[in-house]
Amino acid sequence: MKNLLNSWNKLSLVKQIIIGLVIGIVLALVAPKQLAPITMLGDLFVGALKGVAPILVFFLVMAAIAGHKSGEKTNMKHVLMLYLVGTFLAGTLAVVASFIFPINLTLVEASTDIAPPSGIAEVLKNLLFNVVSNPVNALLNANYIGILTWALLLGVAFRKAGETTKQFLADAADAVSQVVRWVIKLAPLGVMGLVFNSIATTGLSALAEYGQLILLLVGVMVIDALVINPLIVYVNTRQNPYPLVLKCLKDSGVTAFFTRSSAANIPVNMRLCEELGLDKNTYSVSIPLGATINMGGAAITISIMALAAATTMGVSVDLPTAIILCVLSAISACGASGVAGGSLLLIPLACSLFGIPNEVAMQFVGIGMIVGVIQDSCETALNSSTDVLFTATADIVAKKKNA
Repeated sequence: MKNLLNSWNKLSLVKQIIIGLVIGIVLALVAPKQLAPITMLGDLFVGALKGVAPILVFFLVMAAIAGHKSGEKTNMKHVLMLYLVGTFLAGTLAVVASFIFPINLTLVEASTDIAPPSGIAEVLKNLLFNVVSNPVNALLNANYIGILTWALLLGVAFRKAGETTKQFLADAADAVSQVVRWVIKLAPLGVMGLVFNSIATTGLSALAEYGQLILLLVGVMVIDALVINPLIVYVNTRQNPYPLVLKCLKDSGVTAFFTRSSAANIPVNMRLCEELGLDKNTYSVSIPLGATINMGGAAITISIMALAAATTMGVSVDLPTAIILCVLSAISACGASGVAGGSLLLIPLACSLFGIPNEVAMQFVGIGMIVGVIQDSCETALNSSTDVLFTATADIVAKKKNA
């Protein structure tokens, strides 16, 4: 047993996750009902990540700001620009692909107990109220905008504190980071439970009817991940982007694919940034912020589903309206929640641009939930991996300037 554990520990985390993935698929196909308790492993893993992530973000950001010395530069402006450009280009790519490959769908009844935002003003209003949320409530509800706001304010306030206090904050951040490393060690078991649950409960037959939609969604996300994002990186760094792109997809995208939550993947991204040797003052803020506003995958989902609704309902979309949709999807995506399926509730908002009534738009939310087992997984993998990718890009550019 000891030799087996030693051999297991020598494997990289990605290889361990792949083994857990294969075991989960096999068990779901062989005995889905008899082994149902295995799903608890996935729920416990995601629950642990979601539980520790808000505390990690709070202490990391606060400690980084408090310990920031006057004259030291961060790359946040560049990272923010990359987030916004990446999200807008992802939405634009989705609109172009939808014009080339229009989708006509069979409508389904959607859940009636969910309420999408009524307009872009409501999305922005919710963001502003999240900023001024009670700090305790922000931590309890994983409101990362609120957590970031309070961490930044307290960090600035603590800059005038003594060195002992600053060291305590740094030690607290290191302690929470260690807890995160322990949780991430359990990723193979968590992935095994998550993939078992997906296959055992949903199956593959429910997805067959919407195969064309899934292919378009996943295809656009793949193009965005392997063409658009590398192009953005190359324009900024003037070096081969693919080693970094593939590293981010492998180490961040794989776990995000199964957790289906940008928020839950924050600890994984923090660890990857540390491994890449990035500036801690930057990534301690850019990673949790990216989990909230860097939503290229969400922009793709919103655009494709809205245009599929327009095609299905026989609504003609002209070029100016399509351009407005690109901007609207990018802004709406920034307001998407960092949890599974967060982008789906913004589909009716985009549909309203074409005059499609809310009752019909909600049916497309229902379709989104059906294909979500694949769409949302790919969307989150794209969103979360680009948080690290763009943070690393800004870091490379900064180091070149200072060389």
